[in-house]
Amino acid sequence: MALLLVAHGERSNGGANAGVVQLAATLRGRAIAPEVAIGFIKGTPTITESVRALHADEIVVYPLFLSDGYFTRARLPEILSEAMRADRPRAIRMLPPLGLDPALVPLLIDKLVGTAQSRGLAPGEASVILLAHGSSKDPASRIAAERIADNVRRRTSFRAVQVALLEEAPSLQEAASDLSGPIIILGLLAGEGMHGAGDAPRLVEELGRSDAVFAGTLATLDGIADVVAAAVARAIQRQSL
Repeated sequence: MALLLVAHGERSNGGANAGVVQLAATLRGRAIAPEVAIGFIKGTPTITESVRALHADEIVVYPLFLSDGYFTRARLPEILSEAMRADRPRAIRMLPPLGLDPALVPLLIDKLVGTAQSRGLAPGEASVILLAHGSSKDPASRIAAERIADNVRRRTSFRAVQVALLEEAPSLQEAASDLSGPIIILGLLAGEGMHGAGDAPRLVEELGRSDAVFAGTLATLDGIADVVAAAVARAIQRQSL
């Protein structure tokens, strides 16, 4: 069996894919599968290149995406199908995306609480904004972000937990305008590409608020390797039953 981590990626800046590269290296070190590879929809190596380079008869695909949106429902299966047409017959099994894994929420909460404490704040003294991609054509990203926000809201004592979106309303500016006092902003973005490493910190800076802090993105969370490893282990266990 081989594990293939797939992400959106970024063509314009190779360094923007470093988090996925590091995640793959960590999983290789744990011997989670005989082969661990990465593939990007945008960037190198491409998903097709990685599929063809793997030797295993079965490939487990783990999508590093927030939601089961257009890329995981349509584009990724299309790319995998194209790659397999020019390759030998092999079994490909795609797992649910990172953002739908229940184990992700505790990591988010640890990051948010830790960020508050590092600024000398109790959670009840700060509000949270979860910044996701969003799309006017597909509600999956917004729905996933709202679901995660509901979970964070139920499990913590932050003053407020809101969602902001890059490509639909509410924008970060709109979400922040409703909040007074300290704000912790965390990007629900699985990569550090243009949005995670560029847009998100820029938008936080444009708020012009000294009481707003950017806590990073999903790609920077401690424990992501644990989430992926556990999901792959469950998939292997189910297959062996």
